[in-house]
Amino acid sequence: MKTALITGITGQDGSYLTEFMLDKNYIVHGLVRRSSMFNRSRIDSPQLDQARQEGRLFLHYGELNDPTSLRRLLGKVTPQEVYHLAGQSHVGLSFEIPEVTCHENAMATLGLLEALRDLNYPVRLYHASSSEIFGSPSVAPQDEKTPLDPTNPYGVAKAFATQMVRVYRKAYGLYACNGIAFNHESPRRGENFVTRKIAVAAVRIKHGRQSMLQLGNLDARRDWGYAPEYVGAMWHSLQAERADDYLLATGVAISVREFVGAAFEEAGLHVRFEGLGVDEVGYRRDTGAAVIAVDPRFYRSIDSSMLVGNAKKAREAFAWNPRTVGSDVARLMVQAELRGS
Repeated sequence: MKTALITGITGQDGSYLTEFMLDKNYIVHGLVRRSSMFNRSRIDSPQLDQARQEGRLFLHYGELNDPTSLRRLLGKVTPQEVYHLAGQSHVGLSFEIPEVTCHENAMATLGLLEALRDLNYPVRLYHASSSEIFGSPSVAPQDEKTPLDPTNPYGVAKAFATQMVRVYRKAYGLYACNGIAFNHESPRRGENFVTRKIAVAAVRIKHGRQSMLQLGNLDARRDWGYAPEYVGAMWHSLQAERADDYLLATGVAISVREFVGAAFEEAGLHVRFEGLGVDEVGYRRDTGAAVIAVDPRFYRSIDSSMLVGNAKKAREAFAWNPRTVGSDVARLMVQAELRGS
């Protein structure tokens, strides 16, 4: 049985990856921040409880910015594979806490690379990069060779980490891969992300528990995929003979407006888009339409214009082909909210 260490195991991707790895008969160790010790809902399930009882899943509390405890954990666990998913991942929030974002995404990754470099046995590393490293690219779709030009603190931190992974791969022969993942969502997404915010609002408005939904730029376009389909690509990235970088995307971009339309339609609601200042907000029973209020406060000062990826390399390397795309992701997320309502 192989052993894997997952940082960020309590997050959306971490929870799905844990389930995937256990199905692959791995022993899984997860690094959990102290601040997350009471926020473990994504990994509290009968399946994972059973894995813990069977000695196939272990949680370790620690901080990536504490190099001593990280080195001790690596020495204790001796994983063959490390999946580095942890970090501050909210783009809008990165403008509010840029220093924390850089510490957690950039410097922590460098510290992990240094720790792996000093081990006396080979370890394979997957680093969760992001499409935000491209910023507002002049070409679409983007691929692994698209120049890095981030436009927000999160993207800058991820660009640094992505480049350092490449440096350590070339300079020290470390088996280290970047997974340049475009937006991938699921019912386990936090409510501070726009996709989950939309899905939750659709169901709450339907049941009369919420009066309105405020959003920013409805014309922003994103390549939205389904998170459980992306964790398989993470695993495949570390099974190749040679380490490399892989872009993970659906190749289809839709607007926030289209995502909203699909989500509310799945909830049985029609949508009207209005600016702030109108008298009618929320669900209009006389017109049968849910009104979305566009609020300039939710606009980003700098926003990526057209992020859509070309995953040809991953498709050819390990036959990765995402099936749940764009509006289908919206519908799936609303269906989950309806089941839980």
